[in-house]
Amino acid sequence: MSIEPFDNDPLDNSIDFSKGQRGKFYRRDMRLHIPVYLEPAIMDKLTEIANRKGIQLDDLVSDLLRRELATAETLR
Repeated sequence: MSIEPFDNDPLDNSIDFSKGQRGKFYRRDMRLHIPVYLEPAIMDKLTEIANRKGIQLDDLVSDLLRRELATAETLR
């Protein structure tokens, strides 16, 4: 299996990076919000509970996870 060198890349001729700025959008203390995908049945149940309590779904999930982590820490 042979891999062609990058100098044959057709995009090199069509993209101008001469005015590019390295690190322009880098932020040292930036925190990423990573999506969490739940099973549909769990999502439905959590949404129902959040609606019943009148709170946002992310607040409910954060509270549940916070309590679970505290319990795990106690049992440690």
